[in-house]
Amino acid sequence: MRRARAAALPIVRPDLVADYLAHRAAQGMNTDHKVRWGARALLAAVPDLTDFCRLPLDRQLAFNHETHRFISWLAVTGRIQPGADYLVARRPRLGIVLARTEPELHLRFMETARTLGFRDAVAMTQFNLLGHFVALFGKRPDQLQRIDWDEGRRLLLEAARRIPNRGVKALSTALFNLEATLFHCELTDQLPRRRSPDRADIRAQEWARVPAGMTDTMQHYLRQIAGTLRPGTVKNAELTLREFALLVTTEDPAVTSVAELKRRHVERYRQWLLERPAARGGPLHRHTVRDRLSKLRGLFRRLDEWDAADRPPRQLVFDSDFPIADEPLPRFLDDAAAAKLLATARRDPDPFARLAIEILARTRMRRSEMLGRTVDAVVQIGSAYWLRVPVGKMHTDRYVPLHPQLKTLLDDWLLHRPEELRSNLLFTDHGRPVNASRIEAAVRKAAEQAGLGRVTPHQLRHTLATQAINRGMSLEAIAALLGHRSLSMTRVYARIADRTVADEYFAVSEKVEALYDAPRQLPADAEGSEMAKLRREMHRRMLGNGYCARPVEMDCHFESICESCTFFVTTIEFRPTLERQRDDAAAKGQVAREQIFDGLLSRLDGEAS
Repeated sequence: MRRARAAALPIVRPDLVADYLAHRAAQGMNTDHKVRWGARALLAAVPDLTDFCRLPLDRQLAFNHETHRFISWLAVTGRIQPGADYLVARRPRLGIVLARTEPELHLRFMETARTLGFRDAVAMTQFNLLGHFVALFGKRPDQLQRIDWDEGRRLLLEAARRIPNRGVKALSTALFNLEATLFHCELTDQLPRRRSPDRADIRAQEWARVPAGMTDTMQHYLRQIAGTLRPGTVKNAELTLREFALLVTTEDPAVTSVAELKRRHVERYRQWLLERPAARGGPLHRHTVRDRLSKLRGLFRRLDEWDAADRPPRQLVFDSDFPIADEPLPRFLDDAAAAKLLATARRDPDPFARLAIEILARTRMRRSEMLGRTVDAVVQIGSAYWLRVPVGKMHTDRYVPLHPQLKTLLDDWLLHRPEELRSNLLFTDHGRPVNASRIEAAVRKAAEQAGLGRVTPHQLRHTLATQAINRGMSLEAIAALLGHRSLSMTRVYARIADRTVADEYFAVSEKVEALYDAPRQLPADAEGSEMAKLRREMHRRMLGNGYCARPVEMDCHFESICESCTFFVTTIEFRPTLERQRDDAAAKGQVAREQIFDGLLSRLDGEAS
């Protein structure tokens, strides 16, 4: 029966069948009648291979296993271009065929994937997807362009969404992994990037509902500001203008241009913003309302500056339209909470989590600034190490001093970083840029384990700035470290702990307390367990000339120079000891040590006066 069925098939394209059998023979694979019959079955059903994609999907999938192996060979060698639906539904192992036709590429690809930390099974899944791109566009791997990668990714994901049980999330992850290996394998020139859902079609549909005259003016404005403002700012402006134009079009269809806009349209948009619910529930934040109105006013003002033909005859947005902005103080952690967070982070088994929290807590960098650092960001200036923070959010360039412990962590991170990476980013994961959500997860995990509740990465920036200003650091120095463009941005930290207000308050408090009876003394045997614990702790912390006020959770890196530590506290009763220590340093020629004690004595004299 088998021979009869094979003989019944018409012989179509015998040269193609011969090439297929020769390929298999060269690879040491069998070329029996089953293989021959599988190839002939496809050619008998589809003599013109370009018609294969026109067959219904169920008909494409109905061929037997040997025929599908022939289809895979045809696809990888560029003789047929199956559609994305067939590739997703059938899941042919094109990577196996591609490895036989491109053995050197396969070897280089697998070695690169291993260097990035991918297991062989994951790497082979990526190589199989590479075969899918080769099949989709009928090109060799080194001929594929960026447009092919983007279009192929879109086609495969759309097919996975149409076909049930084909794992869209798993496919998206595999494609993202593939991009990393392709980049470091020098098959692409662009680092892999996380993609948010593409809503370009939705935006285009909404703009299509707006009159053409109004759309043209607003789109021209957006194109102009795109050359001077950051992409995020332009994106917010586009959203504002689009929703404003849609509101006007819906409620007042007679308005067809920007010049026809009236004050009532702005008032209606403002009221709509105040009544509109936010994505997470509740009304929009007043800062969001202010931002939307400012973007709208920016459009009108720029049209006036350009003397545009399509512009309102008068200004439509005024200062009185903006809700009064709140001026909350920065959310920061106190010393004890910050110490608990760092102590917990140092016990995290993830080296990135440990390093990320240390960097944010000790350098005042923003999250985006940290992720943008390159391997040459650490520089030595004199005897100290600094971290260079290039132009960022505030368009400023600055250097941040590195704590010795942080320098050690960075050295260890670089030591375990693969040297063969094409990317010079300091923080990568499997050759891909680390995502910002990973930093948020690390901080959130450490805060929960430390019992601190919700803590954000930006709070660590506020925390270090607050600690610095509370210990006497000048506003100018803090502004330089934070990368602020003006002192007005830094002065907010001065409101957190105003020393003048505190000094005057305590001076008045002493006089007020004198009006009241002093509290009665407790008997000596009335000391409770907590009071005894506190007394023992204070005794343990007592130094030869003062007391250490360091929180329990914080490690002391200056045990041999306590007098220069920021937590060192001394009073006038220790003056004789300090004088003897100063004299001892002078007798031994220890100039730096002598200066420390001279400063302590001068401070005591100033407090006494």
